[in-house]
Amino acid sequence: MRRRPRAAIWFGAVAVVLAAAALAAYGLGGSDGQQPAGSNLPPAIDHVTRATLTQTERVNGTLGYGAASTVIARASAATTTDTTTTTTTTAATTTKTITWLPVPGAVIQAGQSVYKVDDRAVVLISGATPLYRVLADGVKGADVKMLETNLKALGYSGFEVDTAYTSATAAAVKRWQKRLGWAETGTVDVNQVVVGPAPMRVAELKAIVGAEATGPVLTYTGTTRVVTIPLEVGKQHLVRQGLSATVRLPDGKTATGTIAGVGTVASGGDNGQGPPGSGGTGEPTIEVIVTISDQAALGTLDRAPVQLMLVTAQRENVLTVPVGALVALAEGGYGVQVVEGGATRYLAVKTGMFANGRVEVSGDGVTEGLAVGVPS
Repeated sequence: MRRRPRAAIWFGAVAVVLAAAALAAYGLGGSDGQQPAGSNLPPAIDHVTRATLTQTERVNGTLGYGAASTVIARASAATTTDTTTTTTTTAATTTKTITWLPVPGAVIQAGQSVYKVDDRAVVLISGATPLYRVLADGVKGADVKMLETNLKALGYSGFEVDTAYTSATAAAVKRWQKRLGWAETGTVDVNQVVVGPAPMRVAELKAIVGAEATGPVLTYTGTTRVVTIPLEVGKQHLVRQGLSATVRLPDGKTATGTIAGVGTVASGGDNGQGPPGSGGTGEPTIEVIVTISDQAALGTLDRAPVQLMLVTAQRENVLTVPVGALVALAEGGYGVQVVEGGATRYLAVKTGMFANGRVEVSGDGVTEGLAVGVPS
């Protein structure tokens, strides 16, 4: 038999030794039983990041046009003695009839008809205080300035906008009355106008065409939808005027709002019967109004249940990790599994606020960008 060369035998022996060493390194042989480098790496890795954590609480509210006010048909005030003019006139006693009403949902601008009496328009003028007397030449007061401001906005001129009702004011009123089909008296009676926000939206009719023109005629609201919330008094510290707020709509979408008003008078809390929307807890509540600038984001919703996300706590510019990265340490407390290259180690941390799936962490060795394991 031919002998194999001695060099071939040596190279073969070296190959066997190297193969055995490789198997041992991967845990398939040898006596030390160590796991290969990298086998203890977590299934997912995240990082320590700097962020602002915010805790929120949801409270229920209603999206609509806000509280409604009532328009009341009034009799003439011409029988009232005006102490500024020492003049007394007598009002007609003829019954007046409502001859036209707007439809619910209609939007009425300043100068337009709110309703009609005896086929003559009772028009809207913008203001906050109802007329309480006949406005005529010689009268002075804030109500005169309100009327003149409206006349100027409607395009009438020739007078000074001030608190004095002059002959120039009366001349402008006559031109206005002619256009409206009124008698051109140059005076304005309380039953000829409705003072309110302009524009206004008709909410509900309280009278019918053909009824006598006395008492409630209709209710109205503003034209912008708002969120009304009966907030428990104990949560009043969570809101303040001007604070930004997130509104969750029935379809799950959100809209950004601003707290426009916070009530100061509590209601409810009697016999466990709270106001509508309070959840029946019986807790006293205050009314909170939230305005929403992007009305288009609300679609056609009206009288819809919504939720307001209130910020209950906030931590700014803190180091955070996913909540799932926390591990309970044998010696107590929490830690994270730090990943460095192909090796890992556990690092004790102090936890702070939890919010949005993350947790505030601090402690020696906790730095922004540190890689941490996230168990599956």
